Amino acid sequence: MSARSPAGTHPEPTFTPLDIGHPVYAALLDPDSAFWALLDKTRVADTLAGGPLRDVYRQHAEACRRELHALRFELKPSGVYLNPTERCNLNCRYCYLPAAQRRSGGHMSLDRLLASLSRLRDYFRSTMPEGSKPRAIFHGAEPLMNREAVFAAIDAFADDFIFGLQTNGTLLDDGAVSFLTARNVSIGVSLDGPSAEITDATRRTWSSRSVHNRVLAAMDRLRGYESWSVIATCTTENLPHLTAMIELFHAREVPTCMLNTVRCTLPGARTVRPDDAALSRAFFAALDRTYELYRDSGRKLVVANFANILIAIVAPTARRLMCDISPCGAGRAFFALAADGSLYPCSEFIGLPRFNGGHLLADEGIEAALASDAFRAVTGRNVEAFKPCSECAIRHFCGSPCPAEAHEMNGAMGGTGAFCAFYKDQVNYALRLIADGKADDYLWDGWDDGTETLFDLAH
Repeated sequence: MSARSPAGTHPEPTFTPLDIGHPVYAALLDPDSAFWALLDKTRVADTLAGGPLRDVYRQHAEACRRELHALRFELKPSGVYLNPTERCNLNCRYCYLPAAQRRSGGHMSLDRLLASLSRLRDYFRSTMPEGSKPRAIFHGAEPLMNREAVFAAIDAFADDFIFGLQTNGTLLDDGAVSFLTARNVSIGVSLDGPSAEITDATRRTWSSRSVHNRVLAAMDRLRGYESWSVIATCTTENLPHLTAMIELFHAREVPTCMLNTVRCTLPGARTVRPDDAALSRAFFAALDRTYELYRDSGRKLVVANFANILIAIVAPTARRLMCDISPCGAGRAFFALAADGSLYPCSEFIGLPRFNGGHLLADEGIEAALASDAFRAVTGRNVEAFKPCSECAIRHFCGSPCPAEAHEMNGAMGGTGAFCAFYKDQVNYALRLIADGKADDYLWDGWDDGTETLFDLAH
């Protein structure tokens, strides 16, 4: 952090002690500024009573608050999720999009996709610094169901966007891989198990055929490419196999993966929702395995969703994902374009009509969507406004995700998502890694390039 508190500003700390499960260290956090410190457990009471940490807090807390406020409330969109089709060739049990759309929905025509990208380009040129390119991620349903239009659009707007594509991997043949890698398109594929039996429990075709081997073949085609990743969705079906999945990813030289919690936005996903405590045990065992594999091989496998939590603690403004903050990135850092041209805060909301903010190609367009009630319901979700988040010390390292999930599960934005205890466990695990000097081993190389250490007070 580079900002400094104004002269004469001496805020008083409101430290909350946190037992992080470490044999030596505990944490002190100021929830409002996300200021934190690790210290010997035996010194917590003395530190709360006074001492050098309070002086450091007084010097830097206001700068921390300002940077956190800017991250939460002053961003403008710099990316878009493009859904070029409503269709998918898979019928995954936990999908957040309605089955009727995925089975028989429509494609976006090439003409409409090109017109949409033209409108998006003009918008981002008016809001982003000169020379900056927005990110445009082709997303699902399954974008390669409309492959011809997607590839033509990538070529047509190669100079205007940084493109990515998230796919289930089943249509990622030699030709597709050749096209995408030649244009440096980032590619994400999905695989939920180390074996076909595990994968097939949640991810199959409409006719219940296995896709496991087809995804492995796609991963083999991508080996050696720098800009690809694999998403695994953690469910009751694959929870005992997360460590084996990490071993498979590492053996196939996956650069980055995500072990995402299943989003419980629609009822089907809730049938495979794991218990928080069981999820924590399996998740941390998998993270421990990434550390062992890195130490043995010298090659990292970064679990990006956890790395984002870790970075949120050590360098809040360097985080790469915007799910774990409140308000989240939906409608603020990015938005989503549905196949029918409608705008939504995030792809997670596309199956929920009340969050439709209007049509991209209509006269009102993007600005009207951002200001619409549909978007404001999401961008106005603030963890300080509802319990238990308003009383939680880690609220700015977690963000109480996901608003779509919270709304559909609890009937309102003012509530937690599905995995409150799991997020607390992640923060504690991350703080233990920091205490043990291991944090860098779980993060991307060069993650701290361009960052500045605000303070480093040894205890």
